Amino acid sequence: MYTDRNRSRSGRRPVPRGRYQPRRPLPPAAGPDEPADGVAVPPAADPRRRRWRTVRRVLYVLSGLFFLVPAVAFVITYFSVDVPSPATVAQSQGQAVTYLYADGTEMGKDVPTGGNRQILTPGQIPDVVKKAVIATEDASFETNSGFDVSGIARAAYNQVTGGSGGGSTISQQYVKVSSGDDAPTLTRKWVELAKSFKMNQTYDKADIITAYLNIIYFGRGAYGIQAAAQAYFGKDAAQLNYSEAALLAGLIQQPGRSENATVARDRWGTALDRMQRNGYLTAADRKAAKFPAPVPLVESRQATKINPFVRKQVKAELAAAGIPEEKYYSGGFQVFTTIDSRAQEAAEKAVADGMAGQTDDRILDALVAVDPKSGGVLAYYGGAPIVKGPNGEDLAGRDWADEAHNPGSSMKPFDLTAFLKGGRGLNAVFDGRSPRTFPDVPLPVRNAGASSSCSETCTVAEAMQRSTNTVFYDMVLNVTKPGGVAEAAQEAGIRTKETGGRSELFTGDNNISIGGGQTAVTPADMAAAYATFAAGGVQHSRHFVQKVTNSAGETAYEADTRATDAFADNDRGKSRQIAGNVTAALAPVIPFSRLTCPAGHECAGKTGTQQHTPGADEPASAANTNSQTWMVGYTPSVSAAVWVGGDGDKDLRGPTGQPLTPSVVAGPVWQRFMQLYLAGKPAERFDRVQAITSPQDDQLQQQLQFQQQQQQFQQQQQQNQQEQRFTIGRGGNPDQQQQQQQNRVRRDGRGPGRGNGNDTGQSNTGQPNNGP
Repeated sequence: MYTDRNRSRSGRRPVPRGRYQPRRPLPPAAGPDEPADGVAVPPAADPRRRRWRTVRRVLYVLSGLFFLVPAVAFVITYFSVDVPSPATVAQSQGQAVTYLYADGTEMGKDVPTGGNRQILTPGQIPDVVKKAVIATEDASFETNSGFDVSGIARAAYNQVTGGSGGGSTISQQYVKVSSGDDAPTLTRKWVELAKSFKMNQTYDKADIITAYLNIIYFGRGAYGIQAAAQAYFGKDAAQLNYSEAALLAGLIQQPGRSENATVARDRWGTALDRMQRNGYLTAADRKAAKFPAPVPLVESRQATKINPFVRKQVKAELAAAGIPEEKYYSGGFQVFTTIDSRAQEAAEKAVADGMAGQTDDRILDALVAVDPKSGGVLAYYGGAPIVKGPNGEDLAGRDWADEAHNPGSSMKPFDLTAFLKGGRGLNAVFDGRSPRTFPDVPLPVRNAGASSSCSETCTVAEAMQRSTNTVFYDMVLNVTKPGGVAEAAQEAGIRTKETGGRSELFTGDNNISIGGGQTAVTPADMAAAYATFAAGGVQHSRHFVQKVTNSAGETAYEADTRATDAFADNDRGKSRQIAGNVTAALAPVIPFSRLTCPAGHECAGKTGTQQHTPGADEPASAANTNSQTWMVGYTPSVSAAVWVGGDGDKDLRGPTGQPLTPSVVAGPVWQRFMQLYLAGKPAERFDRVQAITSPQDDQLQQQLQFQQQQQQFQQQQQQNQQEQRFTIGRGGNPDQQQQQQQNRVRRDGRGPGRGNGNDTGQSNTGQPNNGP
């Protein structure tokens, strides 16, 4: 064999000796347009065309996968899922909800009031009901295959652009309700589409709409059309007319707001319009339709131990947390509330004691207590469950603790908070005389009475104790501005309409300084806001629910109790100092208002009054009455707000005919509640903080002190001169009297600038020294 060493320099192996190798003929000579070797070579391919060919092939593969993979996945999902029957779904609906106090003891059970559950057949549901629901919820129901492509596209567009409106068909809604899963995930939506499609391949349209009407929630605890017909109209579903059917169909979208008359009427009109648009209702019938007034709501008898206002607040809180009313009765839930049974009992007893002897039926009341350490509502009394209005109207169900009222002077702590945030302190001085006029303010500002007025050099601390309107109006108008007060109130816990609450804080109205004008807050918010002062400037969101567990014991919801620094972002010490200074100003208000703290507990608070504005047909004496009264106060462990007033601007009076003031009902109710709830609990003291001062206030205080000393010196001189004239008039020797007085001063060891600060030689008792 030959190795590489045997290769010739040309790179070819040499021919073995003795073997003949014929020579290859030479190629013909190349022509003028041919390559040198005589072989034609095709032109080189364009590299750009080669790249695009590769891209096209990849796109073909991806397009195939794009359609093939979902199709295969859809087929697999289709055969792996089942659609539960209405009877199966009904077993999980209409379950009682158990309410528990904060200590875990049972408060009561909330059983839906929809009546006996009955699964109807297609023939038992009138066509007018089916048409009303189809027109309102799924106009393409008769033709779609379980899902509406255009509806899905519209829902996706609305989700991207922030619009409203979904794309769920009746079949999809049935699947969603039957599964109890409405999480906004692609997986859930994918399974829902597969089940909806399978449902339409398995059942006819009559069975599908019947199944839907047997399990959907209509409000009032009513699941299914038969229970809804009984709950709203006291009749069977077969007896419903088109107007009643339209109302029930309209409520499917918002069952939790079924008792809101405006919402119910709007939804009823929407359903009728869609029925006419889809040809189910003539124009004449639409025009002739009259709103069908539902029968009065009947509360669950099994829930009588549950305060109806507490239940209302709990359901609203859970709805905001993702457990709406239609799911509320479907999980076998246990609701662990923040309500303290002892506090609730104390609240109801305190109100009953305070209202005893009241003869004015127009006087309403509310009491809310909040735990400063967590924001949990300890006690909630929204008023008597059934009361009568001034014209005899039924005001049952109105929650006065959650309705906004003028706070009066109980708003002043937020004026002070804004003032302290700006670096000013309790030793700042304002003119506390009354009346006072201010630029661009058409009417003079007056104090409520002689005890509320102060001097022209009134400190903020004294103004808070006396509730001096002129001082706080001046403070807000010229220092903090109304917006600063509104901001401080919101930081403490007062909600506004913009943030979903019911309180109103108008930043352009300087009457916010004294809680008048358009300023309105709820007792529940006031209790929560004052709780922020009690907690040393730490704010917790007010809530009624600690957690919720389902029938399997799993936690379905848990409250967020995270704390924030209310009055200084990420500065706990500064926020604590501001709140502590507010407490120092509010503590003297309690005895000044002739109230007492519970034994062993330090407390602070503020009263509030809104004066009645008499009408043209009222006597002049009505101007001296009030329409709203408040007492809001706290200890380190509980904050409570008491409101006693009327529905609007009323001239309210106490049991003996005296004008309604905080000292008549609101103050005693607050004091009684605190005594009952805190009896036997460990003693409490507020944290001490450093006083907030400013150089300008300190300098002014020094000037005022010097002026006061000068005034006292002048007054003392005048008194001495009068005493000397009196001695001379009695025939005494002035020189002898003066010598005796000087000897007494030397003997007592006092001189100018010492002892009581008198430099006149007068005795410490202020009495003259008479001669012998």
